[in-house]
Amino acid sequence: MSPRSAQGDASGMSSIENLDVKLEVIVVPVSDVDRAKEFYGRLGWRLDQTPPGIVQFTPHGSGCSVQFGSELTSAAPGSAMAYLIVSDVEAARNALVSAGVEVGDVFHPSPDGPVDGLDPERRSYFSRAMFRDPDGNTWLLQEITTRLPGRIEGGLTSFSSATDLASALRRAADAHGEHEKRTGKSDPDWPDWYATYMVSEQSGAKPPE
Repeated sequence: MSPRSAQGDASGMSSIENLDVKLEVIVVPVSDVDRAKEFYGRLGWRLDQTPPGIVQFTPHGSGCSVQFGSELTSAAPGSAMAYLIVSDVEAARNALVSAGVEVGDVFHPSPDGPVDGLDPERRSYFSRAMFRDPDGNTWLLQEITTRLPGRIEGGLTSFSSATDLASALRRAADAHGEHEKRTGKSDPDWPDWYATYMVSEQSGAKPPE
C-alpha cells in the first residue's frame, strides 16, 4: 500500500470525515427465535427476506433493521438496549398497547431523576416510554421533533414515511399560526415559511420568526 492510499487523499476527499457510513443492522440476542419472531411481528415491523438462520425485521420508516438468530451473537439474551425515535411518544405508545405490547408509562428526565408524564415544554429528546421483548431486551421510545444543532447536515431534509411528513406539516402549521398572530397579518408565502421551518427542525437551525 502506498503512503498516499494509507493516509488518504491530500485534498481531503478521502478523509474519514467524508466517508459515508450508514448503520444497517442491530443484532438482538434472544433465547427463542420463534417467540421473538412473533413479538416483533406484533410490533408491525416488516419481516425481510434473509438467509437461513437469520430473522430480520425493519421498523416502519427506519433505515436500520433488527436481526436475531441462534448463531448470530454470543451476548446474553435480554442484554440489548436501543432507542426508537418517534414524533409523538403518546401516539406511539397507544399504538403499541393496542397491539398487545406492554409499555411503561410516559416519563421525562429531571435533575432529580425520571418524572411521570410528558416533558412540560414538550422538548425534543425528553419525553420517553419503555418496553421490553420477551427476553428482556429494552427498547426506549424517545420523542424527537427538532434535532440538536449539528445532528443533521444543514439544508438536508428527509422524511421516512407519509406519517412522519404529516406530523411535520402539522407542527409547521401550528407554528405558522403563531407566526401570523405575532405579525397580525395573513402570510401569502406560507409554503416558503413551512419549508424553512421543517428544515430547521431537522437541522437544529434557528426556526423562522
